Amino acid sequence: MNHRLHLRFEQLESATEQLLQDAARLGERAYAAPAAGQWSAAHVVHHLLASEAAIGQYLQQKLREVEQLGQANAGMKLRAALLRLALRLPGLRFKAPSRVAALTPADAATLPPLADMRQQWAASRRHLEQLLNEFPSRYARRAIFKHPRAGMLTIQQTLDFMLDHVLHHRQQLARISKALGPASAPPARQGQNAAAG
Repeated sequence: MNHRLHLRFEQLESATEQLLQDAARLGERAYAAPAAGQWSAAHVVHHLLASEAAIGQYLQQKLREVEQLGQANAGMKLRAALLRLALRLPGLRFKAPSRVAALTPADAATLPPLADMRQQWAASRRHLEQLLNEFPSRYARRAIFKHPRAGMLTIQQTLDFMLDHVLHHRQQLARISKALGPASAPPARQGQNAAAG
């Protein structure tokens, strides 16, 4: 893995860990939506996990036909820069493309526990790391991943998108956490107050 890819991969690892910790801090409330029709924190984690797994599969498939991939051009660079900007703007929301949204069930009760999703994500991330380690540097300027809105991206732009995607959803988790409010304190046991007084 070249230095630039390694740096971006490390940033992706750090951002993902922070997002998973944010979700875990919510405890049971990670499965509560702030309002009807909105995602819970667990939905967000599942969405990111499913998206990354799909990207890994797509990259693996494209690496089999890497000789046929087109070269990057100025239009791709501009679209990738606009995608980065859009994902980084605070408060800007996007509707997930239908085929991506379909990967995450609507009912939070059907989502796996956060600990299981963390393990699945770790396995998906190791797969991505292996792909990046084996990625031929001479193809760094080839268009390898097709983003639903921005079009074709190079491997570096793909990692940029993955990082920005996680950071974008960390903002969403912060909004969800704020909307849910502080966790209610567990009720005091009978007799505790008398002993304290």
